[in-house]
Amino acid sequence: MRIGILTSGGDCPGINATIRGVCKSAINHYGMEVIGILGGFQGLLEIETVQLTEKSMSGLLNSGGTILGTSRVKPFKKKSSLEEQEERNRTILNNINEMQLDAVVCIGGNGTQKSAAKLAEIGINVVSVPKTIDNDVWGTDQTFGFDTAVSIATEAIDRLHSTASSHKRVMVIEVMGHKAGWIALHSGMAGGGDIVLLPEMNFDIKEIGDIIIDRVKKGKTHTIVVVAEGIQHESTKRAGEYIAQQIEYETGIETRETVLGYVQRGGSPTPYDRILATRMGAHAAELIANKDFGKMVCLRGNDITSIPLDEVAGKLKLVTEDNDLIIQGRKMGVYFGK
Repeated sequence: MRIGILTSGGDCPGINATIRGVCKSAINHYGMEVIGILGGFQGLLEIETVQLTEKSMSGLLNSGGTILGTSRVKPFKKKSSLEEQEERNRTILNNINEMQLDAVVCIGGNGTQKSAAKLAEIGINVVSVPKTIDNDVWGTDQTFGFDTAVSIATEAIDRLHSTASSHKRVMVIEVMGHKAGWIALHSGMAGGGDIVLLPEMNFDIKEIGDIIIDRVKKGKTHTIVVVAEGIQHESTKRAGEYIAQQIEYETGIETRETVLGYVQRGGSPTPYDRILATRMGAHAAELIANKDFGKMVCLRGNDITSIPLDEVAGKLKLVTEDNDLIIQGRKMGVYFGK
């Protein structure tokens, strides 16, 4: 068999480890030929490719980014007319035939999973692997990249504790997460955050101010506030900046914000993410060998398995109030909002 592999959407620690897992299993165990499609779905639309060999996989396990490059080009656009989309579908099908591909592996987040499901609808043999630091892809217990992002955010929180304590300040740290607060939740709990604000939950800034003042009265001279970038607020400012300004206004206590930004997405993946990415990549090759197409690889408990792509597309995995970390955190006095 001759298979193609592409990476789409934002970069993420563990993509290269996944590419390596797919390729080494496909080439060594199943005797497949692997073609790298460059620049995400743009490479599929324009036939930009590179031959991938076992030698190409050298040094990939611990490297960040993606050797195939990525883009946010979408092969299926909402605003396209029926004629435009049908023309694009024909282009994709013709290109798949021209490249002589028997199947395509798509590595990416929610948008990629949706596009992969539509590729399957038009008759392309597709297997996908979920990728995002946000951990918000529905149907899998965890995505690779999440553990790395949480580790980076937790280390930053750990370092801010000493500054906050020395200067008797409130320290606000903004982490990634537009719609899902998984990074904020896990790093906030792992880093000993006192207040953790998530996109899924409302909060009362006056209540936050009262909590911080009450902490001071109890002799707790500093407070750590972890904020997901996607929290709901009536301001054009970044979430962290807004919360820091509001806290200082409400309490009169010196408050500083730190925005982690893209540092959470870059660099080498943690050992856990390297292993998860390797397992998922290898399973993608197995699905193709078994001609079990139209599936997304997923983690369920300790097992790597798969689910139909049409069950995943258009869904988000969000933090809910019955999450055990929320329940236990509240018992410990952590404020998550309402």
